[in-house]
Amino acid sequence: MSFGQEKTSKEIFGQILEQSSVIEGINIINTATQRTAVSDKNGRFSIEVKEGDVLIFSAVDKESVKHRITAEDFNLALIQIKMKAGKIELKEVVINENAHINAVNLGIVSKDQKKYTPAERKLATAGDFKAISLLGLLGGSVAIDPILNKINGRTKMLKKNVQIEKKEIALEKLGALFEDEYFINELKIPSDYISGFKFYLVENEEIMLLLGNKEKAKLKLLIYQQALKYNEIIASEVK
Repeated sequence: MSFGQEKTSKEIFGQILEQSSVIEGINIINTATQRTAVSDKNGRFSIEVKEGDVLIFSAVDKESVKHRITAEDFNLALIQIKMKAGKIELKEVVINENAHINAVNLGIVSKDQKKYTPAERKLATAGDFKAISLLGLLGGSVAIDPILNKINGRTKMLKKNVQIEKKEIALEKLGALFEDEYFINELKIPSDYISGFKFYLVENEEIMLLLGNKEKAKLKLLIYQQALKYNEIIASEVK
């Protein structure tokens, strides 16, 4: 009685192209093992696979490509994957003839000046009061504990509001970048859990940083990894 040989994993190398140009930041996922990779500035990547595994190549602005690994792929020094630009639908276009006019080009503020959100402006206005400063203001003639506690309490509240505001902004960015269908169809998040998953994402400091830097490729890969963990949490709660 003979048994077929078990297929072993091997590392393959590849390059992603779009109209002869290399593409950086493409997410590669092995659907069989959930291993992931990202193409570098030369469009190149490496990932561990077995014959028959399916790789999915995706990016926010590209059409996804599926590639099933064949025996021939292992004989190639570099497999080539060709991708096409995806269609990005604009929900609304607002034309503002005065969009170029702002406080910077009018010379009102410096172009390097930090831009504050409403909550950050309130915190900057309140400032972080120090006990020694308060003593100087009061001349040491009044008991400072109740006053200091009140000021510190307000400062803590304002700092908390800044953090809440940042997360609200991050949630809006997530909604603009990814439709609910993406969470349901691609990440397999149940529709009733989408809002909870978004809050779960904005608790992650790396995701907050990527949202701020608009690094969509890295963001999508990290969200996919977080989705795997979140679905495990859901499954454990259902049991």
